[in-house]
Amino acid sequence: MDTATPAVTVALHDGTSVVAESTRIDARRHGELLLPAVDRVVKEAGVSLDALTGIVVGVGPGPYTGLRVGLATAAAFSSALGGVPVHGLCTLDGLAYASGLEEPFAVATDARRKEVYWARYDDARTRTTDASVDRPADIAGELAGLPVVGAGALLYPDAFPDARGPEHQSAAALAALAAERLAAGGGGFLDPLPMYLRRPDAQVPKNYKVVTPT
Repeated sequence: MDTATPAVTVALHDGTSVVAESTRIDARRHGELLLPAVDRVVKEAGVSLDALTGIVVGVGPGPYTGLRVGLATAAAFSSALGGVPVHGLCTLDGLAYASGLEEPFAVATDARRKEVYWARYDDARTRTTDASVDRPADIAGELAGLPVVGAGALLYPDAFPDARGPEHQSAAALAALAAERLAAGGGGFLDPLPMYLRRPDAQVPKNYKVVTPT
């Protein structure tokens, strides 16, 4: 599952292929849409949740609130299912894998505030930089000549003239990538903790209004 972008996306993988998936694009309803999506996917696959042997979750980068929904849900399922392992993956890696590109490229998602979350790749399976957050104009020169995958690229065509799909994250791609890594020995996973890259929009007020008698 992944909620780090406007896509609320869930998939079930049996170790060989994806058997069911659900994706809804809605940047404001992650908490409302995720659990029904999980229910829909397991019903479509004809299995129960206690058949799960592992959970894969996108850890971002992503906006504060949406990102936490997927991570908290993954942790809750793990606890309820007796400690089923939770494997974290960079959200950008899912988009990269779904692109299928076998040449150097970048992935960029919408970070709001006129910025993008991005990283560079040698191919669909190999990220070569840490995820970062920057203004498109500030990295346009660095990524000049490269295809750039994702909604962030499509939002800023002046900075990323070779924008490519997929636009949105897919849990099916994330699950398939995780299955490959597990089959290869289980390396390449991150702790299931949020990758924020910047502080949340909400701020604690600096000056509190006095409401008690002096």
